[in-house]
Amino acid sequence: MKHGKLYTESAKLIERNKQYDPEEALAICCQTAKAKFDETVELHVRLGVDSRHADQQVRGAVVLPNGTGKNVRVIAICKGDAAKAAEAAGAELVGDDDLVTRISGGFLDFDVLVTTPDMMGKVGRLGKVLGPRGLMPNPKAGTVTMDIGKAITEAKAGKIEYRLDKQNIIHVPVGKASFGAEKLMVNLNTVLEAIAKAKPAAAKGQYFKSAAIATTMGPGVRLNTSKYGV
Repeated sequence: MKHGKLYTESAKLIERNKQYDPEEALAICCQTAKAKFDETVELHVRLGVDSRHADQQVRGAVVLPNGTGKNVRVIAICKGDAAKAAEAAGAELVGDDDLVTRISGGFLDFDVLVTTPDMMGKVGRLGKVLGPRGLMPNPKAGTVTMDIGKAITEAKAGKIEYRLDKQNIIHVPVGKASFGAEKLMVNLNTVLEAIAKAKPAAAKGQYFKSAAIATTMGPGVRLNTSKYGV
């Protein structure tokens, strides 16, 4: 596979098979961010679990202390007092049946959808639209809750959801390259500690099989995750 000049130059900064301590890895990662835009720093973790089994699922959400660096667009499907709380918390759109109809018609101009448990009967019908895009509300992610105001505030402050894909890998952003290594380290620690605590009881053997961080356009830097004890 051919890579561009900037990628090739960045790759020279990295020893391919070396596992770097997180602090050093982030410092290198920030050096590889050479695009004209503020690149996202992404974490990729392969876990020693089998996502085909319900008792080995790994899923949750965590608020990044330094945020994601992204303006998060949040909408809410709710009514009554919950709708008032959503508006007060700064949701871009708040609605009931009207918003359900709009989404089913193709409206997807948002990053997070929150709702209340009593509305899941209606929201559930949007599964085919929202599911493939990772937008379906879920109690484990804190996006199905009676405390709509808190859910919206956290989403806008930098709450991210982590979950396994079919290859047993978790992919999550930990901030922007412009944050610098120190702020990114705080976010990275928060995510890795959350994933470590979420280890299923049914998981056997090594939990963190491998991990790497990379900017949007840059090469991956392998991580030494031994400090997280799994």
